[in-house]
Amino acid sequence: MEDVNYVIIIGRLTRDAELKYTNSGLAVSSFSLAVNRRKRSGDNWEDEVSFFDLALFGKRAESLNQYLTKGQQVAVEGSLTQDRWEQDGNKRSKVKIIADNIQLLGGRGPAAGMQDSGSGNGYQQGGMQGYNGYSNRQGGEKFQPDNNYSADFEDDIPF
Repeated sequence: MEDVNYVIIIGRLTRDAELKYTNSGLAVSSFSLAVNRRKRSGDNWEDEVSFFDLALFGKRAESLNQYLTKGQQVAVEGSLTQDRWEQDGNKRSKVKIIADNIQLLGGRGPAAGMQDSGSGNGYQQGGMQGYNGYSNRQGGEKFQPDNNYSADFEDDIPF
């Protein structure tokens, strides 16, 4: 059986993302997420918070960094990686998430509902059409509902 390294996580940024560049010019956006989980403790339910460090690379990092602000809720698809180093003679390691796709969630202005499709062209607006007043049209045009919409479909669908 083949090994699988795939993560989906939804949480809120604990700080604004930090954009840096490697020596070769590759953009790297670093941020961390707080993820809440409810667990039962006797007869009561308690919230437990876990914190995860993430990194986003390339054009996606450059285009999404401005929207990755403290408190913003995001959904992330990616993979786990383990950083290893030596500090004061002791071997250390830390697991972090390398983000492949990010979708901004929640209602924080025009960025809400935007998602990175992984196509390398920055972000695309996605999610539900009309969410927060925006559609997936170019330029973020306001969604105007068609009052003549009919749920009756005809056989002249062009595909």
